[in-house]
Amino acid sequence: MLTANIIDLFDQTIYFGTLELENGRIARIDRQGAQRPGEPYILPGFIDAHVHIESSLLTPAQFARLAVLHGTVATVSDPHEIGNVLGIQGVEYMIEDGNRVPFKFSFGAPSCVPATTFETAGAKISVRDVRKLLGMKEIGYLAEMMNFPGVLHLDPDVMVKIALAKAFNKPIDGHAPGLRGDDAQRYIDAGIETDHECFTYEEALDKAQRGMHILIREGSAARNFDALIPILAEYPAQVMFCSDDKHPDTLLEGHINQLVIRALTKGHTLWHVLRAACLNPVLHYRLPVGLLREGDPADFILVNNLQEFRILRTVINGEEVAKDGQSHIPDLRSEHVNQFACSLKTPADFVVAAAGIGKIRVIEALDGQLITNELQEDAKVENGQIAPDVERDILKITVINRYQDAPPAVAFIKNFGLKQGAVASSVGHDSHNIIAVGCDDASICRAVNLVIETKGGLSAVSGDPAASSYILPLPVAGLMTDTDGYLVAQQYAAIDRFVKRELGSTLAAPFMTLSFMALLVIPALKLSDKGLFDGSHFQFTNLTI
Repeated sequence: MLTANIIDLFDQTIYFGTLELENGRIARIDRQGAQRPGEPYILPGFIDAHVHIESSLLTPAQFARLAVLHGTVATVSDPHEIGNVLGIQGVEYMIEDGNRVPFKFSFGAPSCVPATTFETAGAKISVRDVRKLLGMKEIGYLAEMMNFPGVLHLDPDVMVKIALAKAFNKPIDGHAPGLRGDDAQRYIDAGIETDHECFTYEEALDKAQRGMHILIREGSAARNFDALIPILAEYPAQVMFCSDDKHPDTLLEGHINQLVIRALTKGHTLWHVLRAACLNPVLHYRLPVGLLREGDPADFILVNNLQEFRILRTVINGEEVAKDGQSHIPDLRSEHVNQFACSLKTPADFVVAAAGIGKIRVIEALDGQLITNELQEDAKVENGQIAPDVERDILKITVINRYQDAPPAVAFIKNFGLKQGAVASSVGHDSHNIIAVGCDDASICRAVNLVIETKGGLSAVSGDPAASSYILPLPVAGLMTDTDGYLVAQQYAAIDRFVKRELGSTLAAPFMTLSFMALLVIPALKLSDKGLFDGSHFQFTNLTI
């Protein structure tokens, strides 16, 4: 039995009352009168409407352990990251690991593995695999359809996957950055119902007016909350909150609760905000999550007041999973599944020969965005090679096939801000090859080899081989670790701090930004293990001009 102010999202009322729980459900709600200021409030738990658990660097069990601290009771989770490494077996791994803890994961069937044919992935999830996944009770939806050109051009495999989702009566998630007008309408008409990739209010409005659900994303790298939050007042039934990608240090600080507080601070009504954070995801994805009605699963949170929203307790299926900043979910170890088969590199592998050229194409990274720009810059040539130009912040970027030995792809990037050394990672969306940025070939090689030696991880090295270096191992698919999430958050904060303070990066989340520089489905210029890619025209392009 629990007595407090109770928030009813359906009647949009707040009253003082008592919840009686039985067998993990709400057996009875006893209304006792008007709300009592000063008493705590009970409301449905928060839901992350689109997240890749793998980007937290934590296994599902460890992710849940931190998320419940912030009142999150469920996630709509796309496992296509591990799907790109291990295929359908990777998706099954996520389900099995998530089932070990009292948390409500709704996993999707990845629709685009590999994301494109222009990169080397570790596995493929076929139409047959998608059919198998959609038939599983743990799979709640068809995950983001990134191949929007395939939808618009009626690609046979794409259309079969969409048809399968409709046959299984499961929602279809979208991913269509920049798509507007008639093309957006055709994408929606195909049956795709959400988009988390809007980066301007005008784009979100165009899609919302056509009936699409808009997911407002605020993750560790892509931050679109401020641009998109005005849409909540106009289309409260079509808006949800999500993180998409959340690194462990920021997950330890907060989750969807932070977006709730920010939206209220901007003047949005309590009912609109809680509809986006709690109600809309349950209704749209038909999640088995309670909404504070008699007979519902006992999934709810207790907060101190409706201004601070400090989480006092988180309850899932009647079980208290967090209280007063302490998680009650156990610290569980998991199986280490992986696929990593490349050998150590040498500095010579990253040399780019100059051939009398003047200008090169340069990726311009944008802090807080997944999109990039294409710049055309004068090349710095030394000893017959195109070299990084640290003074102009034009550094070398490389992507290395981790599934087999192959020559690295090498290009150049601006806005990382490194003054020395290099960073590398085996988290490189979506195929998760090794990706690195650095100021010189020797540093790049050392950072890459640290990742290869541990068969996955994040690394950072100083320009001086005798000075400091960091490695955060990711033994699960080269994407995650089952180490205590609190410790991983500290380790990640330490390597992040080193990259900013010692190496000089000016980015808010350098490793998160790094991970998206190989994401070919987001324009304009990216790098795959096969070469420099023009995302606006969806084709390879030359480094030199």
